[in-house]
Amino acid sequence: MKSFKVLGSGCKNCVATAKLIEDKAKALGIPVEVEKVTDTAAILGYGVMSTPGVELDGKVIHAGGVPAPDKVAGWLRH
Repeated sequence: MKSFKVLGSGCKNCVATAKLIEDKAKALGIPVEVEKVTDTAAILGYGVMSTPGVELDGKVIHAGGVPAPDKVAGWLRH
């Protein structure tokens, strides 16, 4: 199972990013866990200055804006 963290205040882009990851994983039949991190100090601790940020297995893989669906599919497949 892949564990993602969506880093952001809970804005519409943050919500859309979490939903995109969940929807893409479901379509590909890949089990995921998506945690939403909304604490500003925690987000800054990841070094993310632009939200939403996405963390996968301890590494920030995206920051700023909703990621492209193809990008999310790539994360899920690797």
